[in-house]
Amino acid sequence: NPRNGCIAGQLKAKDVFKEIVESAWETGDPGLVFIDRINRDNPTPHIGKIESTNPCGEQPLLPFEACVLGSVNLAKMVITDNLQLSTFKIDWQLLASTVKLAVRFLDNAIDANKYPVPEIENMHKGNRKIGLGVMGWADMLIKLGIRYNSKEAFKLAREVMSFIRGKAWEASSELAREKGVFPNFKGSIYDTPKIASKGGYRNATTTTIAPTGTLSIIAGCSSGIEPLFAIAYKRQALDTTLHEVHPLFLEYAKKGFYSAGLIKKISVKGMLKGFKEIPPDVKRLFITSHEISPEEHIEIQAAFQEFTDNAVSKTVNLKHRAQRDDVAKAFILAYEKGCKGITVFRYGSKHAPLEKYEESE
Repeated sequence: NPRNGCIAGQLKAKDVFKEIVESAWETGDPGLVFIDRINRDNPTPHIGKIESTNPCGEQPLLPFEACVLGSVNLAKMVITDNLQLSTFKIDWQLLASTVKLAVRFLDNAIDANKYPVPEIENMHKGNRKIGLGVMGWADMLIKLGIRYNSKEAFKLAREVMSFIRGKAWEASSELAREKGVFPNFKGSIYDTPKIASKGGYRNATTTTIAPTGTLSIIAGCSSGIEPLFAIAYKRQALDTTLHEVHPLFLEYAKKGFYSAGLIKKISVKGMLKGFKEIPPDVKRLFITSHEISPEEHIEIQAAFQEFTDNAVSKTVNLKHRAQRDDVAKAFILAYEKGCKGITVFRYGSKHAPLEKYEESE
């Protein structure tokens, strides 16, 4: 009982897990949060125990705690000499300066915020948690000529997020020397002679991977670390149907195989598989969430989680014909791989704002 700390009853863990799997298979809910792992990374255990996360699962929080989030558009962090797709390279200098500026911006937002109750303001300003993440990951991979579910992509995910995390902590350290450490620094996991001698940190956490569902639409890039949902599709927004085509695919298509008829056919199927008029190298890069195995979805989430202070919001897509055992295996694999939570979605199990497509074999 959370009100008095007393045991109210007992259930067999395997029975509870079976119920969770059944519900997730039927509706996509609930997702799982691995609260033990989250609390092992709690930066301020002397202040309290983390009990839950925000709705999408990427931000573990103490009671009354808040966190300001921001995301770097990775699709903009690349350069090329000839403007040809698949010839881009990561602009590490631009990424570094963007991360440092974003950390300062988010830290300022803590003080600029207006809080609904004093408890939230006190807790947020006490830990000064920020969560800088990424979006446009799938777009970046396309520009680099790397397939989303390749070993090269998994390796690059660790490299990119490690770099971002390192620069974020550098920025937080610089802010600490300029403005002071976060008030709850003493007693935190950072309260060591080595860290204190360098000035400490301004923020209890610096990195989070949010889903950026709406934010990525505004920015015109792929969402979070997700693969593309579809190459061409219809989006239902209230009573309006919006027709959308991935802009990078249009660039490819207009260089040799574009036609209005082709785009219309793709919008029916969603993916490029089966279209002989599309070159193999284009099909290799433009894969969708339906063509990626649950194991590969989890692998990319785990790669980013390894270098993220908070947690990672990511959907593990399953085919409609997936069995309950497939859901259970995904849950267990996510835990074994070091994720802090997992959400699965079996295609067609609930209403979605994006048009449904026939599944491919």
